[in-house]
Formats: sequence, C-alpha cells, structure tokens
Amino acid sequence: MSNTPNRQGSFLKNYWFVISMFVGIAAGCIVGAVWPGATALEPLGTLFINMMFCVVVPLVFFSISSAIANLGNIRRAGKLLSSTVLSFLVTAAIASVIMYVVMRVMHGALFSSLQGYAGEGTAEEISVATVPTLIINFFTKPDFTELFSRRAILPLIVAAILFGFGVQMSGGPATKTAQLLADINGCIMNVVKIITYYAPIAFFGFFAYLVATYGKDFMTSYGLTLIVYYVLSFAYMFIFAPIYAKFGGGKGAAKVMWKHLAKPAAVSFGTCSSVATIPTNMEAAEDSGVSKDVAEVVLPLGATMHMDGSAMGAILKVAFLFAFFGQDFTTGRAILAIVVAVFASVAMSGIPGGGGTGDLVLCSIFFPEQLAIAYPISIALADLIDPPATMVNAAMDYVATFIVSRYVDGRDWLQKQLNKKEN
Repeated sequence: MSNTPNRQGSFLKNYWFVISMFVGIAAGCIVGAVWPGATALEPLGTLFINMMFCVVVPLVFFSISSAIANLGNIRRAGKLLSSTVLSFLVTAAIASVIMYVVMRVMHGALFSSLQGYAGEGTAEEISVATVPTLIINFFTKPDFTELFSRRAILPLIVAAILFGFGVQMSGGPATKTAQLLADINGCIMNVVKIITYYAPIAFFGFFAYLVATYGKDFMTSYGLTLIVYYVLSFAYMFIFAPIYAKFGGGKGAAKVMWKHLAKPAAVSFGTCSSVATIPTNMEAAEDSGVSKDVAEVVLPLGATMHMDGSAMGAILKVAFLFAFFGQDFTTGRAILAIVVAVFASVAMSGIPGGGGTGDLVLCSIFFPEQLAIAYPISIALADLIDPPATMVNAAMDYVATFIVSRYVDGRDWLQKQLNKKEN
C-alpha cells in the first residue's frame, strides 16, 4: 500500500500531458457538437500549428544536418539513410496492399448507393502541373531563400543531407560547424517543449471547429466510407505497430513502444501534420532509447516520405472516384491510378488538409474531363480522413526508428539500452 501513491504520482508524471490532450480533444468534440458557433474557436488551434510550423523548419534542417555531420563515420550515415528509405517503402507497401484488398472486398457494399458531392471550385480555377515539374519541385527550389518554408520541406531535407555530408567531408564531429549545428538543434528542441505546453488548449479549439464544421457530413453517404477508413487506420496502427517494433527491437520492444506511442499519435491526430509532430516523435524516440542520430534522420525524413496513412487514403480516394464515375475498380487502369495516387501523396504528407497537390495529380491524369467535380470530391475526402491518416503516418515514423536501429545499432540495441537504465 505504501507504493500506491508513488505509482499514482509516477503515472501522472508520465502521462499528464497525453491525458490533458485527450481531455482537450473530448471537450472540443462535445462543444463542437452542441454549439454550431464553435467554428469561431479555430484560431486556438491555428496558433499552435503556426508556432510549430515556424520552429519545425529550422528544426528539420539542423536536426538532419547535425545528425549526419556528427556521425563517427560516413559509412554509418550511408547505412542509416539506406535502411531508413527501405523501411519506409516496405511499410508503405504493406499498408497499400491491405487497403487495396479491403476496397476490393467491400467495393460493392461500400459504394452501391454513392452520391456525388461537387463542393466548390471549377476546372478553370485549377492549374495542372506536368509530372516533370512536380518532380523538380518535390526535391529542389530555384532560390536558396525558398528552402526555408514548410511548403518546401522535402527540398529542405535534401539540402540538409547535402550540407551534413559536406561537414562530414570537412572533418565531421571535429569541426566547429558540427558542434554549432548540435548546439542550435538542442536549443530549438527546448523551444519546442515550451510551445507544446499550449497543445491541450489548441486541441480543444481545433476539434470544436472540426466537429462544428464537418459533423453533418458524417451523416451523409460519406459516413460509411469514413467509418471504414477510421476503423482500418486504428486497426493498422494497433496491429502492425507492435509487429514492426518487435521486429526492430526484439523482446520487450512492443511494451516500450506502447509506453511512448500515445503522445505522438495524439499530437498528429490533433494537428493533422506529420511535420508538426516531429518534435514529439523525437522526444518519444529518445525516451525509448533510440540513438540520437537515428531519430534525427528517420523522423524528419519520415514526415515527408513515410506515408502509410496517406497511401491508404490515396487508395480510398481512387476507389471512391472510380465508383462515383461508374468505372471498374478491378482494371489495370485502377491499379495505375493507385500507384500515381500513392506516389503523389508524398507531396501532401506533411501539410494539414493534404495541400491538394496529390489530389490534383490524380484527378488531372485520370479524370481530366470531370476535373471540376473529381477534384472537390477528392479534397473533401482528404479533409475528412486527414486526422487518422496523419496519425498513422506520424506514429509509424516513430515505430520506424526501431526498425532502422536494428540495422544500424544491431539486433540487441534495445536490450543494451534497457540494461543501462537498470544499472
């Protein structure tokens, strides 16, 4: 009995922030459901998202460049990057196959009574970019100053990687530049901790706005589609996250993962941004015993390249649009549409609401004659599935650090960390 107060105190100390976030989410949902004027609370959430975006841009650059610059050798850097990209591709492929199978099985029942929702916007308002132009813009920017924007996260990551290797070639950790990068990165992480104290209030405002705005749409023909996606997203995370964690960390990894997964999952669900969840993911990875250089490479890269949830959402939108326009979802054309949609979703994984770039690519290629209708449908679906899609994206970024650690630090990396804590 004497240990009970200590256990309660320890529980509150470890989980007070997660509990306060869920309380904010629940309270926001209730207020949004009973008060239509709750849309006025949107600024509470926007304040938090804007602050996170402002600090995330320098954080991404300094965390990646610092991690690579301070690696003991360049071979480890190459191994780290290659294992990271491979892990992202494999897990995204698994998520895509699962979603495709579900859509094939449930396609008839799910979309038999589908009715279109045109939304707003016309074909004349949409400028269609060519595929080469999209690829160039994904990875580069024509001006140095354009790199420092949340809308250029992927080009910023490329620049950070190149800069990190440049410091490595100049002497790596022994250089003053590497030390400066590490110092700045540490300071930025402390700024992030200060900002996150405001998160519960932000989540209250954001979810009050979300429910007040989209609540009625859940009662329309979209309802069943959204329920299937929400259920499948949570099922995928709860089933495959421990599998990936155990594969990456071995015995006891799933327990460690569950202890820290709630916070990044809640932050990503509340902010609808993988990028804004990077600091929370880094904290969770550090507390889990993941090497600092692994976390600082995997997590910023994952925010723009690791897209399990976005891939699942892309397939859902393809199935929805094919049903809406009366096209056969079982054809090779549907498979090609899925490939394009999954690839294009890289462009929207770090931006709340998806940005629309991936949806525009999909609709302009496969529904050019119905663009004025297809594009708003896709955007509407993107908005409504954004919270669980981002949750899966960001939560699996954290889990991916376990897999990459296995290949970079050895199969027993987690056991070594657990033994250090016991001693």
